[in-house]
Amino acid sequence: MTDVADRVRALLAVVLPLPGHGRTADRWAALAAAARDDVVVGRLLEAHSDADAILAEVAGTRVAIGQWWGVWAAEPPSPVVTAERTSAGWVLVGTKAWCSGAGLCTHALVTARVDDQRPMFAVHLAHPGVSVDLSGWAAAGMSRSATGSVTFERVPADPVGEPSAYLGRPGFWHGGAGVAACWLGGAEKVADTLRRAGPRLDDHGAAHLGAVDAALAAARWSLRSAAAEVDERPEDVDRAKVRTHRLRATVEAAASQTLDHVGRALGATPLATDPSHTQAVSDLLVYLRQSHAERDLAALGRLVADS
Repeated sequence: MTDVADRVRALLAVVLPLPGHGRTADRWAALAAAARDDVVVGRLLEAHSDADAILAEVAGTRVAIGQWWGVWAAEPPSPVVTAERTSAGWVLVGTKAWCSGAGLCTHALVTARVDDQRPMFAVHLAHPGVSVDLSGWAAAGMSRSATGSVTFERVPADPVGEPSAYLGRPGFWHGGAGVAACWLGGAEKVADTLRRAGPRLDDHGAAHLGAVDAALAAARWSLRSAAAEVDERPEDVDRAKVRTHRLRATVEAAASQTLDHVGRALGATPLATDPSHTQAVSDLLVYLRQSHAERDLAALGRLVADS
């Protein structure tokens, strides 16, 4: 995990362009490249850059050099984090699940319950009331992402925008598209094992390589087209919702096809003998499940039907 942390910190020194400001394609290309090098590094970089975009859009600020941010916004039925207003300001109390970069990040944007709302707060994680538990992660995939539960014991926090600001802005959907860029990078890394075997492939293997190439090319083109649309109309939240659902479905399908075709073409050998390939496959399998599968497709269908 130390190696991952060092590589992420090195990338944090390069500030990515904000989405919707004319260089969205460059932003997503950088995320894809980081994930192609290492899926976990790309995933952690994506969260940090998303925090930067959220702060810029909602609060008019940016992350500072030397800071490493997470975005911890999962809202399962339990455990929960609540925010309480005190005479000195807001404090967070409770446990937040599914926190990637726990124990590595210096700061985080955290959603918390205030009555029936879920506003977002900025938290400095050096506070002694912050404790991390990584013991619940049993999978090999994404195990280096330091994903676990973080408990807050009356930790001071600063509200970020109005309670509806995080989910109600078009940038929420631009951020979701950034996740798809990382999925694509992870799929390219898995596909690289098959590409390197290209000269030795029989017709069976060549057909699998052709299928992978076509699927990933379509995903790359979709990403570039989506980036151009974001820059053209960054404030159109309705178009952003549809676009991001379409893009994530397209890239997820391409990544799933890649995992299947590479495995069928090469068999068990690289999974048993190539640690880098095995890690890439297991990381991507877990990371893709950040998609909500048929629920996302149903949401897209409803959006299209209502348009």
